[in-house]
Amino acid sequence: MTIGADMDGEPTGGGPTADPANEAAPTDGVAVSDGAAVANERAPEGDRSFGAISDRLDMSLREAMSTQRAVRKVLPDEVDDEVVLACIELALRAPTGSNGQNWEFVVVRDAATKAAFARQYRKAWKLYGGVGERIAARNPSMAKIMRAVRWQVDHFEEIPVVVVPCLVGANRFAPLSLAQSSHYGSIYPSVQNLLLAARAMGLGASLITLPLWNPRRARRLLGLPFGVQPICMVPLGWPRGRYGPTTRKPVGEVVHLDRFGNRRWKA
Repeated sequence: MTIGADMDGEPTGGGPTADPANEAAPTDGVAVSDGAAVANERAPEGDRSFGAISDRLDMSLREAMSTQRAVRKVLPDEVDDEVVLACIELALRAPTGSNGQNWEFVVVRDAATKAAFARQYRKAWKLYGGVGERIAARNPSMAKIMRAVRWQVDHFEEIPVVVVPCLVGANRFAPLSLAQSSHYGSIYPSVQNLLLAARAMGLGASLITLPLWNPRRARRLLGLPFGVQPICMVPLGWPRGRYGPTTRKPVGEVVHLDRFGNRRWKA
């Protein structure tokens, strides 16, 4: 498990400076690596009902992908059920192994349940957070990310909606790493769809796992039956900051032709 980023896709060291969640974005119209200009953007204001903002889902795929990053600092303002369900509906368009569609999504709004998961998050943070903070002391990029993560840990109860993607069916081949990868990998394409849909709608979202460190406790809190496993969490809310282009390593630095090390496309 990645400690500092908590599976949010932001680099934790090396390469370009990361774009931490909710840090002020650069000047409008910053160009991404393929030459496409992506303007910075704030969350929708005023009427945030699905009917008022549904046309935001017409955002181009390139723009959504180029500006979708972990956004942890969110407002406590209400998020319409229709908005959340529209995002999950698009999540369901993702593929699963053998088209099993063996997923369930728990939408957590209950204050007591969120408070219980907040306590679990803080318990895990006592262990993992210290490691991340030691790394952050030597890495300014990580320090910015850690501040955003710490905000989420401290304010988890205030987040209006937490979506918990779950898998149906026990992993019967746990000792086999390939089988584990296939089993758990079935949920993550839908999670990425959920993150992209949230980005298009103007919602802040991030992918986290630390609040689920105690699976038994998590299952009890969510009332999950036997054979249904909580895999991760996606907190949702209207962001306190703005979106903007993400910064990543050049493609030529991470792509290899035929064998590792043959970086044919490296500049």
